[in-house]
Amino acid sequence: MSITEETSAKQPSPARKLWRIVAGGVSSVLLWPRLQLAAKAGLAAGIAFFIAPFMPGSAADYPYYAPLGALVAMYENVAGSMRQGLQTLVGLGLGIGLAFTLFSLGNPSPLSVAIMMGLGVVLAGLPRLGSGRDWIPTAALLVLLVGGHNPDRFSFGYLVQMGVGVSVGILVNLLVFPPLHFRAAALSIAELRLALAEQLRDMGKALKESWPPEHEAWSGRSEKLAVSARTVRLAVQKADASRQANPRRRRHPRDVDQDYRNLRDLERLTFHIQDVTQVLSDVIWAKDTPFVVPEQYTVLLADAMSAVGDVLRSVEENSAERQAELIETADAAVNVLTARMAAEEAATDAPSAVESILLSLHRMLRVVKSAGA
Repeated sequence: MSITEETSAKQPSPARKLWRIVAGGVSSVLLWPRLQLAAKAGLAAGIAFFIAPFMPGSAADYPYYAPLGALVAMYENVAGSMRQGLQTLVGLGLGIGLAFTLFSLGNPSPLSVAIMMGLGVVLAGLPRLGSGRDWIPTAALLVLLVGGHNPDRFSFGYLVQMGVGVSVGILVNLLVFPPLHFRAAALSIAELRLALAEQLRDMGKALKESWPPEHEAWSGRSEKLAVSARTVRLAVQKADASRQANPRRRRHPRDVDQDYRNLRDLERLTFHIQDVTQVLSDVIWAKDTPFVVPEQYTVLLADAMSAVGDVLRSVEENSAERQAELIETADAAVNVLTARMAAEEAATDAPSAVESILLSLHRMLRVVKSAGA
């Protein structure tokens, strides 16, 4: 079998590729938080629709708006449900008021409807309306289209049923397993810290290979690390939002302030490691970079980078005593190289990039030490 035939045989068929894409999409959709939110949304919509016919007056004639209100108020955290539900009702009230202003001026015409929609969009730009801004022109148009010759009756029923649905949605989200996203935040913090440690270790290995290094995957991870840092920030913010107005926070306490401190430390570490990654990549592959890493320092620099990587990894995997030992080892590795560079001159005419990398390593260790202080 030729090399081309062997490569083709190893490649998955189009059907298998499609299955992997579909399976990956399904697995990402069928995550437990999404299933939980969907179950609660269905429960809230069913309860709202059951209650809807018992509403007073003309409101009982518009029961389908109650489950709509329940869906509108269903959010991934309790505080978000309350905020989104209230914003929606405010937007509905403004839209209904806009429609009644139009009716007071006479029968709707193409020009008056156009003006009303324009005003609705303008009002939607009011600050702090959030999701309610989209309901201003929508509610106004619904009053015109569905309310017809009896806008009072429709507006009352519409607003009451939406209010009922929003109230049910908030109560269901509050009482039925209100979510706490603490675990996702903790996992994302640990994942980024281990990724940063691996990046340092990979760069340390590259320094000990013959140049240009055979393994160069590390050189393209800078943007990926930045994306991961942004993802961690979103996860911590989500965890913080999930504890607000959540009755379960007392039984499941977590120091979210510590998560924010860890996040800030990781963002600083990410910045320094990105800088080291860029410096090394330029030294190895960029033709217009005058800086070099002198050969007599490569092993010591590699050991220092690996030692700092071990320190980052130890935060997740080892005891405090072991972390202290690894910090001492990393400090010693950085100091040994610093002392050697101060005692001798590099055997090269090009400026050295080692000082820049050493400064970044020193700053990384300072971040770790300040976090453990």
